[in-house]
Amino acid sequence: MHIDTVGQGRDLVLLHGWAMHGGIFAPILPRLREHYRVHVVDMPGHGFSREHESRFELRDVVQRLHQRFPRAAYVGWSLGGLVAMQMASTHPESVTALGVIAAAPSFVKRAGDQHGVDVSLFEQFRDDLAENYRRTIERFLALEALDDEHAQSCLRTLKAQVFERGEPNTHALEDGLNILAHTNLTDRLSHIGCPSYWIAGARDRLVSHEAMARAAQTCRGRFLRLDHAGHAPFISQPAEVDRAIETLMREADGA
Repeated sequence: MHIDTVGQGRDLVLLHGWAMHGGIFAPILPRLREHYRVHVVDMPGHGFSREHESRFELRDVVQRLHQRFPRAAYVGWSLGGLVAMQMASTHPESVTALGVIAAAPSFVKRAGDQHGVDVSLFEQFRDDLAENYRRTIERFLALEALDDEHAQSCLRTLKAQVFERGEPNTHALEDGLNILAHTNLTDRLSHIGCPSYWIAGARDRLVSHEAMARAAQTCRGRFLRLDHAGHAPFISQPAEVDRAIETLMREADGA
């Protein structure tokens, strides 16, 4: 996987969402790099990892990150949040802190839990990829920006970034949608023992802030609801997200 490393200090790994790449974290990176050694990952099939990485498998990505970073804090957005949760629950000794942005242990509704979207949403996006690749990605981006107080500027940022490092690999995109549709890490939350911070957008159409609040409570972590944000709060409210991550890192140090 392609990884950009900037700054000095404690190790902090950033994991992007579906169809994106590490460059999407540009709004929060300048402040973070002043205090930490930040590793910005292009996950398999995405960004600069697209040509050498054709498939995306959750446990494989986690294992490779664990080998690369024996001990680090992880912050994941959306699909990257699932990767970060899996990392923290399967390798608790290696994860000093967990930051989750707009991600829940399950993105879809399940028996006994109606927080989430219908699984058909991700299945439809997967089916549409074969018919019109770019339009499908742009529809997903529009859903991510929908209802954010700064929806237009958020969508412009997402659209400007998505193909900046080339087109993501179709197989990896299909794999990512399958992960979003079928992964349920609810039972793994009890294995997360590090400090955690769960950052939700109250206007998010993909992830329920109630589900994130419940996950935070299970992990005895912090929870932040940004009332005017959608699915990409680090774009529309970067200062608030930066402060939350800094608080998380201080907690990891016992400050």
